[in-house]
Amino acid sequence: MTEAAELPQAPEEARAVFGEYFPDAVRYAELLADAGVKRGLIGPREVPRLWERHLLNCAVLSEVVPEGVTVCDVGSGAGLPGIPLALVRRDLKITLLEPLLRRTNFLQEVVELLGLDHVTVLRGRAEEVLSTFQPVHVVTARAVAPLDRLAGWGVPLLRPYGEMLALKGDTAEEEIKSARAALIKLGAVSSEVLHVGEGVVDPLTTVVRVEVGESPGGVRFAAKRAKAARSGRTRRRR
Repeated sequence: MTEAAELPQAPEEARAVFGEYFPDAVRYAELLADAGVKRGLIGPREVPRLWERHLLNCAVLSEVVPEGVTVCDVGSGAGLPGIPLALVRRDLKITLLEPLLRRTNFLQEVVELLGLDHVTVLRGRAEEVLSTFQPVHVVTARAVAPLDRLAGWGVPLLRPYGEMLALKGDTAEEEIKSARAALIKLGAVSSEVLHVGEGVVDPLTTVVRVEVGESPGGVRFAAKRAKAARSGRTRRRR
């Protein structure tokens, strides 16, 4: 059995980024390094770089999230980027969407332990919750799939004129090019690569921002939403 790696001390940048909620960030890091590894949510080799590669890398996403909006973190896993974002942005209403029970159990434990009253954990796949999910202003995701597939899951959850923020790597520009046709079909009106975290993380965090128009998900998903809305009205009348 591989011996668990030791969680390093939090860097000074973490104190600045998390501010008064720095102790909560430390507790979350400890949970990831312990229960997160034991439950297979993160690999033991990630523990030494939890702060730079995971918590801070995700927390700086807050630089490009508008104030006071609703957010859905698709495929939240161990809570990245949703939990770090929630720690630095109490003005947001965040849903952590995750299909696997062992992960949603962990997420619920974290939310309750840290007192994140502005965070909701929802078990399910994006395509499964579409008919009942209240559309959000922003969808976040972290490298869970190629951009075209990721957009297929996340974009339909957006409100009109919302945006998807996907944390990506060095191939972000190429992914946008190869996914362009799929993005347009999903109702996207623009896409760009952003770099955030100046003075906090090195290398900077790479974010793909996809903005949608009045029909997030395209014509097919608009029809699905309309059908679900009609069905809901019918049930209420009964």
